[in-house]
Amino acid sequence: MTTITTRTVEYLADGLTMIGHLALPAGADRRPAVLLGPEGMGLSDVERRRADALAELGYVALAFDLHGGRYLDDPEEMLARCLPLLADPDRMRDIGHAALDTLRAEPRTDSDRIAAVGYGTGGAIALELGRAGVDLRAIGTVNGLITGRPGEAARIRCPVWAGVGSEDPIMPPAQREAFTAEMQAAGVDWRLMVYGGALHAFHHPPVDHAALPGVGHHPQHAQRAWHDVVDLLTECLTSAE
Repeated sequence: MTTITTRTVEYLADGLTMIGHLALPAGADRRPAVLLGPEGMGLSDVERRRADALAELGYVALAFDLHGGRYLDDPEEMLARCLPLLADPDRMRDIGHAALDTLRAEPRTDSDRIAAVGYGTGGAIALELGRAGVDLRAIGTVNGLITGRPGEAARIRCPVWAGVGSEDPIMPPAQREAFTAEMQAAGVDWRLMVYGGALHAFHHPPVDHAALPGVGHHPQHAQRAWHDVVDLLTECLTSAE
């Protein structure tokens, strides 16, 4: 296993002191980088481990924070914070920009090769960075197929990969269709993977606290979605190396 280095990083966003998790690959050279966003509960060991796995693959990875160092395991508290956030593209962009600036400030980051990948709320933030015209090499979103303000998807300058469970009641077929119609109308290089039989947050290991209805882990599809994300990063960040 490749030796990696990790550390916490603090930065300001949304009126909070955010506490992210930065993972660095072995070596001292500049490397392509991945901004990694969590589900609505917030940053947890799940995202930290994913950032570490990306570092083992040779990427600089920053798992960013949503709630000022808190993990919201109460579904009602999580919804009370995330629903207004998801309805406010400018707030999502501010959170994304602050994390992206932190990632770019890392000397190991190759600022010309950055991708944004997110799950749920984190995926919606990754998409909003694209709609803001940020120079990204790829955007990946799982469970976060949120449509944006009219016309702004035309600013997306990179391939977009999206994954969703076929039985996800939070991202139902109508939402998937609206998202793909937005991407297609904007001329985005997009693709959608629907994982048969999977619920919302199918990628997330089971939790020991209450969860929203329609949430459930699907081990096989979780592995497949991770491999799809890695393939996206290989194609868009390292294929020209």
